Amino acid sequence: MGKEIIAIAEALSNERAIPRDKIFEALETALATATKKKYPVDIAVRVTIDKKEGSYRTFRRWTVVGSSELDHPASEISLEAARLDYPEINVGDVVEEEIESVAFDRITIQTAKQVLSQKVKDAERDQLLAEQRQRVGQVINATVKKQGRDFLVLDLGNNAEAVLKKEQLIPHETFGRGDRIKVLLSEIKNDNKNPQIVCSRTSPQFLKELFKIEVPEIGEDIIEIMGVARDPGSRAKISVRTKDRRIDPRGACIGMRGARVMAVSNELAGEKIDVVLYDENLAQYVTNAMEPAEVSRIIINEETHSIDIAVADDNLALAIGRNGQNVKLASNLIGWNLKVMTETSLKDTLQKEQGALLADFVEGLNIDEDFAQTLIDYGFTNLEEIAYVVPDELLQIEGLDMDMVEALQNNAKHSLEKRAELENQKALEVLTSLEGIDNDLAQKLIEHDIKSADALAELATDDLVDIEGLDEATAGKIIMAARNECWFKDAK
Repeated sequence: MGKEIIAIAEALSNERAIPRDKIFEALETALATATKKKYPVDIAVRVTIDKKEGSYRTFRRWTVVGSSELDHPASEISLEAARLDYPEINVGDVVEEEIESVAFDRITIQTAKQVLSQKVKDAERDQLLAEQRQRVGQVINATVKKQGRDFLVLDLGNNAEAVLKKEQLIPHETFGRGDRIKVLLSEIKNDNKNPQIVCSRTSPQFLKELFKIEVPEIGEDIIEIMGVARDPGSRAKISVRTKDRRIDPRGACIGMRGARVMAVSNELAGEKIDVVLYDENLAQYVTNAMEPAEVSRIIINEETHSIDIAVADDNLALAIGRNGQNVKLASNLIGWNLKVMTETSLKDTLQKEQGALLADFVEGLNIDEDFAQTLIDYGFTNLEEIAYVVPDELLQIEGLDMDMVEALQNNAKHSLEKRAELENQKALEVLTSLEGIDNDLAQKLIEHDIKSADALAELATDDLVDIEGLDEATAGKIIMAARNECWFKDAK
């Protein structure tokens, strides 16, 4: 029988292109299953096959458990009993005893065939998936095998199938059975019973990989793609930079007479593609990304991660684009929130902001408008900066000495403290108006920077249990009181 087992393993390995080790594992599982069927109880079995001789041995197994009461007596043994023969054994270890191996009779062969068939299918599937995992993130050629209402089934070759869902198709694209199609192998969803290979034509990565194919300099890592943003089927932006100053990255991607970018566009159902020159200078990068619109002024707000962009009044429609497409793509490309406005609107906005800041400085620092304007011109934008800035920065302002700086910072700190008191007093009134919150509890909430009903309503009980004297039940009640006030009041 040993020679027959070797022959079976060799034949299946050659026929199915599966490693011999996988075949032997399947045979061992098949023999173990056939052995278990010979017993009236569910025992644990291990079979080992000699890969050279084809002979096999069978072992019955017991798992060592700590309890003397066994849930599965046929496959478990207590630690106390196991240590009679194995003094150093521990819970979780396995005790084995060799038993008589089953003969390859008719029933055993039938069982082996069933198990082996499933194991071979599993091994083929695992091998197929392993091959496809190496292609994740790459553009592949496929053939439409089947059309569904909301998806296409694609033939990737070598018995591999993939799914291209409707939302991953470029709008208005239609493909029929047998059509050739380029797709991005985007992911393999790990479902043990039925893993699924998923493809896409709308992913930004698809556009990136197409450019790698069309532009050799990208594949050679001379030109680097820095970002991609797409409105699939309509328009896209891709930013590039070069590692070799002798090469124009934008020109290389566009190609002679636009040949390279046109080849990518044709594959994407005519999607218009703007090739943007990347720049380390954020303002210049924004200017490049907003093309074809001309930017006249840029204001960067790092705190809100936003950028205000001013354009000429007659250039506003072009900057925004149809349905906001141009500014949306530029925002996605750069990763900042871009806001486009006319030069006139930006000027009015800045004047209002500066007027409010001027009034804030005059009132908060007890100074005149000329001095307040001087502080603004030196880049100060709020009282906190003046109160806590290093004095040397204020001393750079002409006419200020140390005494004046100290007086200025003291005024700023006093105004901030006064505002904080007013804010806390207002918060106290709001919080104590909620059911279940008295003055003491309101003060504790304020100390934890919870100063409004809205802020309290957004919290969970776990967020409040660290507050001294506040148990989980009370926390739940005051949160619900805040939610009733903020969320459900109008519904009543």
